[in-house]
Amino acid sequence: MPKALDTVSGFVTAPGSTLTNWTLASGDSLAVRNADMTKKTMLLTAWFFNQVAGTAVIRSPRLHDNVQGIRSTVLAADVEEFFPSGVAQRLYPQDTLVVQQSGSGVAGQIESGSLLIYYEDVPGESARLIDVPELQKRIQNVMTVENPITPGAAGGYSGGVAINASFDLLKANTDYALLGYLVSARACTVAWRGADSGNLRVSGPAEPTKRDETSNWFVGLSATFGIALIPVFNAANKSNITVDVVQNQAATALTVTSIFAELSA
Repeated sequence: MPKALDTVSGFVTAPGSTLTNWTLASGDSLAVRNADMTKKTMLLTAWFFNQVAGTAVIRSPRLHDNVQGIRSTVLAADVEEFFPSGVAQRLYPQDTLVVQQSGSGVAGQIESGSLLIYYEDVPGESARLIDVPELQKRIQNVMTVENPITPGAAGGYSGGVAINASFDLLKANTDYALLGYLVSARACTVAWRGADSGNLRVSGPAEPTKRDETSNWFVGLSATFGIALIPVFNAANKSNITVDVVQNQAATALTVTSIFAELSA
């Protein structure tokens, strides 16, 4: 079954107190991908990054209701998960979600967010994902890769660099599991993509004050949901494994430290 993790990101510009529909990051869509209806398609979690306190809403006709849907306040300068740990929202192939956000009313200021979606069986995509028991069986060494990122100021994904741009130490033709990450400064989202992820972004919240959570991000997701959610990349593809971020108009630079486990064959 071709499994996949996918990220959908968007932003609003100076919405003030008015709930405003997302402007989607380039290449993203709020239409749920066409997938096998008998398999799991799940919104695993979502997070938002506001400069002032606001509100975020995720809704559609196929969720509980199309009025308030899943709604919560968003705190200022704190990238928080929207869902309780281990609780996913079922999604329906070809349904179109509506995501709205409010926040700063200052001209040019950007408020943003991301959704992390799991597909158990989606045609045309095939990500390499393992679970915790397989990780424990195959792990050889833990290693880290640092990537300085210089984002743009227009919202959406920016600042993308190859995983080996600064430190080219991955062993040839070797599999590496992405366990988690650390960030040196706040952004909305950090994401990785390459051939091994089906050229879809696998991602997490770029929150520097929750290093205990982000360092274990993909391992924690897999353990909590009991399914294979730990991305695996092969070093043969290192020049095409891209790390990028979702950042606001301040374009704050940051360093992303990717935490990998070298795997046996």
